Amino acid sequence: MYRMAKKAILVVSFGTSVNATREKTIDRIEADIQKAMPDRAFYRAWTSGMIIRKIEKRDDVHINTVEEAMKQMLLDGITDVIVQPTHVIRGIEYDQLKEAVLERSSQFEQVRIGTPLLTTSKDADEVIQAVMEEIGTIKKEEAVVFMGHGTPHDSNSIYTELDQRLKELGYPQVFMGTVEAEPSLDTLLEKIQTLHVKRVILAPFMVVAGDHAINDMSGDEEDSWKSTFEKAGYEVECILKGLGEYPAVRQIYVKHALKA
Repeated sequence: MYRMAKKAILVVSFGTSVNATREKTIDRIEADIQKAMPDRAFYRAWTSGMIIRKIEKRDDVHINTVEEAMKQMLLDGITDVIVQPTHVIRGIEYDQLKEAVLERSSQFEQVRIGTPLLTTSKDADEVIQAVMEEIGTIKKEEAVVFMGHGTPHDSNSIYTELDQRLKELGYPQVFMGTVEAEPSLDTLLEKIQTLHVKRVILAPFMVVAGDHAINDMSGDEEDSWKSTFEKAGYEVECILKGLGEYPAVRQIYVKHALKA
């Protein structure tokens, strides 16, 4: 007898301990994907064990790891799974996610994994367009600096490519940097000092405007990006808006899930 496949969509994020920003980013991405896939049961998982533990201790809320979500789907009789990550690039987190999913994939009839945000050059152009529309017209005395996460993974080269692509698309005063790799803050500062600008606009290039954006980018500590540019004599404005807050960016994730 023919048995209907029980289908599910599992959306996997790094996670955030900042509830207000989670509601504006991860929750919205999940809602948009759910809306596009009404025939699939929805599941959520996070990859940061540290954040999962923090939320559990503080809010008494448990968020599943990928392994736990896969186990739960199995218990619920799910046979067909699409896994869509909300990661920005194919970095270490994405590799680990794939590994965790593939370990259990033989227990399901079908498992497909969607791609991260920046997979094709078209994705990159659409993301750039979305964030630059938000920034608006850049005055000649202004520079815009995006803070990406950065990774020791080979995929980190995408940040340098994005920086070049911004210039190709007609944004000579817009720069892409990372908090944990290259292009570094020092590299960005050197580049900006060659321009005649007085004001620097900082914005996160991360799904969530969480800890890095609040502390490393816009915090008052001496080594924050804001403080570093202020010490160098620039007026600084910080935009605390994660990529997940842009509807056009969320639609890229939806597209990737539908294509998986």
